Amino acid sequence: MPNNPFIKLFGRSPIGPMQQHIAKAHECAAQLVPFIEAVFADDWQAAEQVQQRIVQLEHEADKLKKDVRIHLPKSLFLPVPRSDLLELLSVQDKVANRAKDIAGLMLGRNMTIPATLQPAFLVFVQRSVDAAAQALKAMNELDELLETGFAGREVTLVEKLVIELEDIERDTDRMQVKLRAELFKLEKDMPPVDVMFLYQIIEWIGDVADRAERVGNRLELLMAR
Repeated sequence: MPNNPFIKLFGRSPIGPMQQHIAKAHECAAQLVPFIEAVFADDWQAAEQVQQRIVQLEHEADKLKKDVRIHLPKSLFLPVPRSDLLELLSVQDKVANRAKDIAGLMLGRNMTIPATLQPAFLVFVQRSVDAAAQALKAMNELDELLETGFAGREVTLVEKLVIELEDIERDTDRMQVKLRAELFKLEKDMPPVDVMFLYQIIEWIGDVADRAERVGNRLELLMAR
């Protein structure tokens, strides 16, 4: 493995903490699956327990974010621009934030999903979580990218991971369009306020995948510098 003097000087910080942060954001998003399953079962006690777990994970992600910001070196010897790392951190954080938003709104309103939408809805949620998992997978290669000087086979690997992430996000886009079309067919039989909030939740679930894809986009920018 190449001898990178920057890595020797600074260790793997802040890359290690940033990887811990995206892992926490992914864990937060992943809890949406059991949360939605509890909603389908009309088990609001279980849903609240999962929602509280999401809140706790999001809080832990926030703490990691603050720690990285405080301890991120201001030195000129950072292997990548400090501003780029801070932007990447901010994008990662939005994954956890959106997961908390979804669970909070659904629990607060005791939102139900029409039975005919539930199978496609759960697949949509899972695919959005897949995007967060893929972002984590790509971010876990960042320390290797630094050690190889953003060159060689490691770059090819990360580029492949990012392309796969983009494919997953496109899947969620297609699923979102289909869910909206199916919801449109049901609108006349539902309270208008419930319809409005359900459209909002569908959009927010899509946001989880979209924000995960932005993590990949930021990694591409780092490699391009």
